[in-house]
Amino acid sequence: MKIELFAAALGIAASWSGIAFADGTLDQVKGRGELLCGVGENFAGFFSPDATGKYSGFDVDFCHAVAAATLGDPTKVKFLPATPSARFPQLQSGQVDLLSRSVTDTFSRDTSLGLDFPVVMFYDGHALMVAKSLGVKSGKDLDGANVCTQTGLSTEVIIADYFRSNKMTYKPVVFDSRDQALAAFESGRCDVFSSDRSTLFAYQAALKTPDNYVVLDDTISKSLNGPVVRHGDNNWQDIIRWTGYALIAADEFGVTSKNIDEVKADPAAPAEVRRLLGVEGGFGAMLGLPNEWAYNVIKSVGNYGEIYERNLGPEGKVSIPREKTLNALWKDGGAMIAPSFQ
Repeated sequence: MKIELFAAALGIAASWSGIAFADGTLDQVKGRGELLCGVGENFAGFFSPDATGKYSGFDVDFCHAVAAATLGDPTKVKFLPATPSARFPQLQSGQVDLLSRSVTDTFSRDTSLGLDFPVVMFYDGHALMVAKSLGVKSGKDLDGANVCTQTGLSTEVIIADYFRSNKMTYKPVVFDSRDQALAAFESGRCDVFSSDRSTLFAYQAALKTPDNYVVLDDTISKSLNGPVVRHGDNNWQDIIRWTGYALIAADEFGVTSKNIDEVKADPAAPAEVRRLLGVEGGFGAMLGLPNEWAYNVIKSVGNYGEIYERNLGPEGKVSIPREKTLNALWKDGGAMIAPSFQ
């Protein structure tokens, strides 16, 4: 009797699994032969189009990684601009398969919008940019300041919390677009422009006279940024999560786009590396993917470190040091760590 019940339970589980694979996002992506990825309008180093409309950047490369994992081809991605106010409705309505545009995970977003944040790909925090002529050394010198922000972002709440907790007042000056807010800041209408520190470095570089401005040392919030998917499709969420972990694990093990074939062919390679690259273990099948899914990812876009250096390193469009930050690997004092491929 117990054996029959156990067999019946396995049958039900298999049935549910079949439904998830037949009707889920993965099959929609396979059916159209293209990944629909929501990115931002223009954020140097993370997502930005060139004159021909071709996107590049840290978050863009994550979309290429997912395309490589699911379709075996990193180029099979259609990038759709997702503004701060429209990004979540675009994902909720199915216009995009995922958002990859430095979205910050928060309690309310995770619990009330029908969304999931599978993996952290970049640790950040809000900071404050001011004109050097203001003579400000710290955010605590900004009592009574005018602060430019963009609507639809968590910045508004973070600024309010920061000024209230430090018993200061401020006047919010809110705009619909980033360009409007930056133009107002550069014209002197606002004393402060606030966003994630990484964002501010990119925005500062885009100003007409970037050397006239400074990003203060104060970090006034914590931002855990990464891709976002719709709630309820556990298989798709697992694919996005483990694509991120594959990039991080490859970085930890020193597996790069250049040496991956040599490592894969080495019978003495660590067992976890062999499982990562699909040589053994059958891990791809557990996701509904080919066993070489992670190999395809790393071969085509590189590991986490390669993606970071290409887009955010000294030769990237914006340089954001990785050393001695949470974006370093755990073994180097950072927070980037992947669960074991076991």
